[in-house]
This record gives sequence, C-alpha cells and structure tokens, in this order.
Amino acid sequence: MPLTVKICGLRTSEPLEVALESGADLVGFVFFPPSPRNVGFQQAEALGARVKGRAGKVALTVDASDEMLARIVEALKPDMLQLHGRETPDRVVQVRTRFGLPVIKALPVAQRSDLSPIREYANVADRLLFDARAPQDATRPGGLGKTFDWTLLKGIDPKIDFMLSGGLDAGNVAQALAVTRAPGVDVSSGVERRPGEKDLHKIRDFIRAARKAERGSKPLLELR
Repeated sequence: MPLTVKICGLRTSEPLEVALESGADLVGFVFFPPSPRNVGFQQAEALGARVKGRAGKVALTVDASDEMLARIVEALKPDMLQLHGRETPDRVVQVRTRFGLPVIKALPVAQRSDLSPIREYANVADRLLFDARAPQDATRPGGLGKTFDWTLLKGIDPKIDFMLSGGLDAGNVAQALAVTRAPGVDVSSGVERRPGEKDLHKIRDFIRAARKAERGSKPLLELR
C-alpha cells in the first residue's frame, strides 16, 4: 500500500499549491480558534476550491458540535473529518452517521497504556492518527512539534489504516517510518518557519524525504 502523506494546518494558497504540486495525498485545514493554524469558513471555502481533486481535504476539529461541523462541511466540502479532541467512540459513530464522511480519530500517546483505546476506536473510525500527548497546560492537543517514543508502535496492527504524527520533519521521517512501519505520516509544525506560517522548502523536503523512505522500505522485486 502506498504511503499516505498529509500536510496539515494550511492557511494560505501558496503553501497549499506547493503541497499539492509536491504530491501530498491529504491536505488538512484546522478549525480550532486557539490554534495559530485556525482558518475561517470563507478562507476554508476559498482554499478548498483550489484543491480540485488533487488531494483529499481533511477538516481537523477539536470536540466540535454538530452545528460547527455542519458549517465546516458546507464551507470546505471535506473528504474526511479529523477528530482531534476527547471524542468518545460513540461520538465518532454519531459524526460518521450524521455527516456521511470518513473519520480520522487522533489518539494522544506518551506511554504504552495510551494505546489501550485502539480496539474501541478501530471499530468505529476509518483511520487512526497517533500523536504526541500534549502537556497538561497546553492550549491545543496537537501541532506542538513534540515527538513521542515511536517504539511504542513497533509491530502494532490496529486492523485499520493509521498515521503517525507529532514532531515529524524531513530530518526524522525516515527513522519514524523505519521504526513504526506506519502507512501514513502527518506533519504540521515540522514544515513551518514559525507557528502557523508554512515554509515552502520544508514542505517539499518533507514530502521528498517521506517518498524516499517509502521507496527504501520496499522489497527489490517491487521496485522493478
């Protein structure tokens, strides 16, 4: 299965275009006001219109209400919803049922016990995303440029697709993939010059590094 590369937290057109031209599979838009990557509805509508099917559009939310989700869906017309808060398995089912869209559920990881909810969420979500657990005093649950111990995911099989996030960048994505064998990677702060401001070169470098790592992990017969 090809590696899925997601560039998240896009707010302006130029970084979006670079992500698309560089071969991102998914592009993410954050709808969470405390985040420096938050986008408004009109902004999201304009950016979403530029994608034109070149990648999947993901709307990231944190414990959003149905009303909020409805406004996001109307503006962005996303292909997937990413629930990055404390949404329960029942809430995941509610969202999938009401909006008829695939759901990515983010799970915060700091220690092995954090993996215990995998089975519950794997039964109701379409994809899981393992992210570094935010400090207790953090104002947002992700996008903090913090990694976690990737060996916790070594040999893991949640029975559905999953993605790795948290502190990834062009310099460590190959190692992260080698350790976890994750079928997908998600980056936000690792392709920025400062929070909320994407760096075009870092976007290109990250996607290039991820694809190179993907090719390096395939058996020789697959490469012929």
